[in-house]
Amino acid sequence: MSPEGSRPLRFEPGERPPLPVVLGLGLQIAVTPLFVAILVPTVAFRAAGADDGLLTWVVFVSLLICGLTAALQAARFGRIGAGFILAPSVSAAAIAVAADALRSGGPALLATLVVSAGLLQMLLSFRLSWLRRILTPTVSATVVLLIVVNVMPVIYGMLDDVPAGVSPAAAPLAALTTVFVIGAISLKATGAWRLWAPIAGVIAGAAVAAPFGLYDTARLAEAAWVALPEPHWPGLDLTLGSTYWALLPAFGFVTLVTTMQAISGVLASQNVSWRRRRAVDYRSVQNAVATSGASSLLAGLSGSISMSSLSTGASVIQITGVASRAVGFAMGAVLAAFAFMPKALTLILSVPGAVLGAYIAVLMAILFAVGLKLLLTDGFDHRKGLIVGLSFWIGLGFQYDLIFPELVRDFAGGLLTNGMTSGGLVAILLTGFVLLTEPRASRLRTDLDLSAGKDLHEFLAGFASRSGFGKPMAERLAAVGEEALLTLLSPDESAGRPASRRLRVTARPRGAGATLEFVAAAGSENVEDRMALLGARVDEVSAEREVSLRLLRHLSSSVRHQQYHDADIVTVQVDAPERAD
Repeated sequence: MSPEGSRPLRFEPGERPPLPVVLGLGLQIAVTPLFVAILVPTVAFRAAGADDGLLTWVVFVSLLICGLTAALQAARFGRIGAGFILAPSVSAAAIAVAADALRSGGPALLATLVVSAGLLQMLLSFRLSWLRRILTPTVSATVVLLIVVNVMPVIYGMLDDVPAGVSPAAAPLAALTTVFVIGAISLKATGAWRLWAPIAGVIAGAAVAAPFGLYDTARLAEAAWVALPEPHWPGLDLTLGSTYWALLPAFGFVTLVTTMQAISGVLASQNVSWRRRRAVDYRSVQNAVATSGASSLLAGLSGSISMSSLSTGASVIQITGVASRAVGFAMGAVLAAFAFMPKALTLILSVPGAVLGAYIAVLMAILFAVGLKLLLTDGFDHRKGLIVGLSFWIGLGFQYDLIFPELVRDFAGGLLTNGMTSGGLVAILLTGFVLLTEPRASRLRTDLDLSAGKDLHEFLAGFASRSGFGKPMAERLAAVGEEALLTLLSPDESAGRPASRRLRVTARPRGAGATLEFVAAAGSENVEDRMALLGARVDEVSAEREVSLRLLRHLSSSVRHQQYHDADIVTVQVDAPERAD
């Protein structure tokens, strides 16, 4: 039997699988960002009438930057790199605004706007804690669900991509074979066989498609083994004229979308990367957003368009049980290598659309389940249910032109026709409405040390009195405040040695209960993870602090600890005590 809370996972992020497994999984995860990195620039630059030389250069640098970003996201040093498997790619949400920039001011204006967007995203990453109540796990889970809605039309189009004269049965047979093999191996196989489910499905589907003549062998034969495109560096338009300022808000909105995608991607990967459930590491989320911004900055300087993150890495982790960072490095190497190897790139692109469409459809199905899992782990009530439900169905309606299509197509260059963008924006607006209509909060600012206990006790007593709580609830709030303070204190602070940390406490009534939020300068330990270890590793937690943790868990209905580089935030939900009969 597995320990309670543990999940079947062969390799965690810090563990190293055999080299063939690393390379094989790196290639499997690279397939989806590879196609997106080719498709998105092609659509945007063709729409603006760009020449083939510029487009070839943009695809080349996009693949290189995707490879570099994948490796950086897998690593983690300072404020760069999430430390998890993330699949970077070019932002599909930027197609419309990129085409507008190219038509209005050429490649140099586009480069300047993309650089600006990248810098903005990096700035957002440094103060992501300020947006924590807007870009919540509920919003991120909604975006994950809508990514599937956004991608499925493309997948369905790939399933029908059959050359003229080929038997109508070819595509269905190839697609069904791919799905069946991946599904059968994933559901029934154990051990090493599970690792190769995706690639086995693609090989089986390709084998079925081959006799029908679905391969374009002529294009493969003509492609060069190694090639380097002629540079087309556009430079930067630093005049910052009226056209720049007119287009900047649209690129700012794209930055918000790519930020949500980066957050959703790393939350999805964290959710499936550990054998035993852990609290979300928001420092890793900050790093992922910063790295995504840095990749957009590089893309702009190179002449490409804004970069983004896909969540397909979480899908492959779920299928294979491998979350090792080494796979992220391998994916980066594969993507970068394809930029220099046209024949290898053509070999992947020559796989029949029905086979690749079926492969990506399986990944999207698993990603949808990961999104639901992420949503449920954050807690689920009627408010979150309404936010997710409305956002999902509005995004679905906009994606398929079912809701006021004439108005939506003309707004912001058609940006809202992307279901993920429109649905994500609705989720943000609804979350903001909930925040604006919450009861007014009471606040306390003090030093984070043992002497703050008196101020905190008086503050919570006053809050309980103003909120109309009875004596039992007031006593419970005081006890929760005391134990939360003790759990936030580092060993030095607990021993009476000051560490110059400030504490801000916010208290809000919520129904018959209350929500307390403790915000301090960044610490080192996560309260949620320490609670999960109670009784399991007593040697790592002092007896006094373990008592505080146990009392805090007993007195509160939920404890959530968000750790950022710049802040430690503990949110405690306290329910009113039940009346004695």
